[in-house]
Amino acid sequence: MNRRSLMQSMSTLASALGFSATNDAKAARATRSGFAGDVDPRGTTGILERLPSLDLESRQNFLTSFRGFSQRDLSRAARNRIDVLFRERGLDPQSDPSIKQVLSVVGDDPLVALSVHTWLRCQQMTWSSLADEFHGKADAYFAEMEATDKSGPGTLELNPDMVIPDYAKHEIHVQPGGYVGDPFAGHIYHYGTNNFYVGRNDQDEILSGFAQAVPPPADGKVTRILDLGCSIGQLTVALKRRYPDAEVWGIDVGGPLVRYGHMRAVDLGVDVNLAQRLAEDTKFPDRHFDIVTSYILFHELPADISRRVVQEAYRVLRPGGVFFPIDFYTGSVPPTKSAAQKLRHWWDHRWNNEVWWYEYSNLDLPSAMRDAGFAVDENGPRAWIGSSNLLGTKPA
Repeated sequence: MNRRSLMQSMSTLASALGFSATNDAKAARATRSGFAGDVDPRGTTGILERLPSLDLESRQNFLTSFRGFSQRDLSRAARNRIDVLFRERGLDPQSDPSIKQVLSVVGDDPLVALSVHTWLRCQQMTWSSLADEFHGKADAYFAEMEATDKSGPGTLELNPDMVIPDYAKHEIHVQPGGYVGDPFAGHIYHYGTNNFYVGRNDQDEILSGFAQAVPPPADGKVTRILDLGCSIGQLTVALKRRYPDAEVWGIDVGGPLVRYGHMRAVDLGVDVNLAQRLAEDTKFPDRHFDIVTSYILFHELPADISRRVVQEAYRVLRPGGVFFPIDFYTGSVPPTKSAAQKLRHWWDHRWNNEVWWYEYSNLDLPSAMRDAGFAVDENGPRAWIGSSNLLGTKPA
């Protein structure tokens, strides 16, 4: 008998004899339904399935820590260096310089280059090691998803014949295959974004906080909720937990994302409906939802599609319903005009494949909401960045 078999047998025997499990195991069982074919060889930590090998887990933990160093300490040093370079030329780094001027001043400064290089290489290594795992054991992971495709709680709708818009085919964040071109995009996205959040969202803490921020309509009626661009459904699940009696839908153009999200929701025992659909063409009836929300959707869209999404949100909301988009610049903090931030956004756009960043940063989202018919409160409840967030209400 090998060590793993021995430990599993001892655990089974302990349970049979009535010995208590650890608090983590109790919490995991309390929040997870389990299903035939579930692949979690190393168990869970709360609601998060541990990565299947110590080697992969240690790699990801290192990359998460390194990312924290890169985007905190190294980025701070680079920002300070950019300020120094501007002042040495008698220029104000806070004076809203053009990106052409920023690139001219910064040039090939080694400290700034090191900051950008390490951040991007960390990102690439994160994706690469995760993709190797899931593609290397593709049969097992496909079987795991197939075991829940048609099971509940909740439902899954895939549309393999959907014509994917060109705007959605980019490898956003340089994730290989993007959100639509890799069958394991959901798996890779989930653990990769845990790295992005540097360990602060392993239990969906951030998305759960956003779900608490989403305001109900003034009349308090919440029977149906729509999460646009839901990716793997973390906010969707959190909304269902906040409003357990509501019918909650999450839609995303990425079929692999919603497929993984459905499997995860089944595993967690949460009744949500996930569908592969377009945010600008949801296929839902007019006046169907009480709440429409989204998280970091709009900065991944061309400006014209963003306007169509806003119009679609207005169409599917019932009179009195609320639209609560959460993204960069939907909060009370305006875009920065510093040289360092200008450079940060430029290389994020150029090298991290944030394709639509400049279109988004030039989009007047409050005006787009008003044009669609919403009454707009630019000082709605706080959600993410700043002390408030955009809130649209469909007039009754």
